[in-house]
Amino acid sequence: MNVFGIGLPEMALIMVIALLVFGPKKLPEIGRSLGKAVKSFQDASKEFEAEFKKEAERLNETLNETPMEATLESSRSQEQPQLAEAPDSSKAVSKIEDQVDSPDMLSS
Repeated sequence: MNVFGIGLPEMALIMVIALLVFGPKKLPEIGRSLGKAVKSFQDASKEFEAEFKKEAERLNETLNETPMEATLESSRSQEQPQLAEAPDSSKAVSKIEDQVDSPDMLSS
């Protein structure tokens, strides 16, 4: 018998120590409350597992009922917005270059 990595001799030693520490009157009460705690933990674990499975089934049913469809739209059916043409900027660039090359800029 191997429970939580504890063998039979170790389990017997723990029971003897518990009997010495708590006494014969308190030991059944402690065992009962420990058993109730383990039982409630198992019930909560089963309830969580059942809820998880229920939600997984609901999700699978939803995905199977409405298959997803992907369609591509042709670019000719929708007109792409045209960008407005920028004004001729070559004059502005040459004006800035002239200002940078001017002797007034070099003296400052």
